[in-house]
Amino acid sequence: MKGLILSGGKGTRLYPLTYTNAKQLIPVANKPVLVRVIESIRDAGVDEIGIVIGQTGPQIQELIGDGSKQGVKITYIPQLSPDGLAHAVKISRDFLGDDRFVMFLGDNVIQGGIGQLISDFAKSDWNSQIVLKEVENPTAYGVAKLRPDGSIEQLIEKPKNPPSNLALVGIYMFDPHIWEAVNSIKPSKRGELEITDAIQWLVDAGHRVFPHVHKGWWIDTGKPTDMLEANSLVLEELIPAVAAGVTVENSEIDRRVTVEKGAKIINSVVRGPTIIGENTVIENSYIGPFTSIYHDVRIQNCEIERSIVLENSSLADIGTRMQDSLVGRHATVRRTDSKPKSLKMNIGDHSNLWVV
Repeated sequence: MKGLILSGGKGTRLYPLTYTNAKQLIPVANKPVLVRVIESIRDAGVDEIGIVIGQTGPQIQELIGDGSKQGVKITYIPQLSPDGLAHAVKISRDFLGDDRFVMFLGDNVIQGGIGQLISDFAKSDWNSQIVLKEVENPTAYGVAKLRPDGSIEQLIEKPKNPPSNLALVGIYMFDPHIWEAVNSIKPSKRGELEITDAIQWLVDAGHRVFPHVHKGWWIDTGKPTDMLEANSLVLEELIPAVAAGVTVENSEIDRRVTVEKGAKIINSVVRGPTIIGENTVIENSYIGPFTSIYHDVRIQNCEIERSIVLENSSLADIGTRMQDSLVGRHATVRRTDSKPKSLKMNIGDHSNLWVV
């Protein structure tokens, strides 16, 4: 079996963080989401993985490389325009051949991995398997209607009257029958080849399509609130550790905190679940639960809680507690004592600023 990761989206809902980098490379608990997806597929026993890339392909290739760091072999598949998930499958034919494969959206974070899922599909005579998750608001998702035998009868996109609360998660498995499906469907109203249409084609053609209902948590990290929630959930699952060579001076660090090599924590309080990245300096500050500070960050005289701070940023003397926030790469956040007192900022398109 092979793996296929779709990582070509622009990530507009995460602007301005994603103006200059791929949304799949934003870290959750200090590990890029895309790396988590690769590791999930690898841990399920699949080591040949294709990654469909778009405009942010160069950044993805620079970080992931040939996959050897993750113990897999990576093949990159350029998608010149965002023409839909089924189109991404279609252009991956040369890589996938006639092998069964698992397809994973590159911005999804899922609890517990996919090992059992792949094992079930490998042992079955099913032509496709899709992952579903019970949700509270099925009208916002693609929803599955099941037959009495548990197989898929119909997929309905954002139904006004949902036949179930089982939403498509973004993880799929296919056998070679998918090629006839993606070559038979037509573009949707939005001009894309939809993977739901391809799966529905399989169902209507009499092929065996069954669900796997995921019982753990699942997050699509497409929005800032989702990213913060995914970060919190993953932090709770980390096994805390303080790396060798970490400097801790006159500070309180509780047992749920992970500190990576080269970090310095001075005159500060850090409460977990939290992770402090490599070569980051925390000084005269409070870092509260559900916070991820990436590498080479400097924080002085600040209070931060339930936030994500990306690499090479500097925060100092903010004066009020910062929470539920995303701070991008190479960002500077600070307060000065100069007169007259005022707000002074450089804010990118689609930014959000709250002053309290």
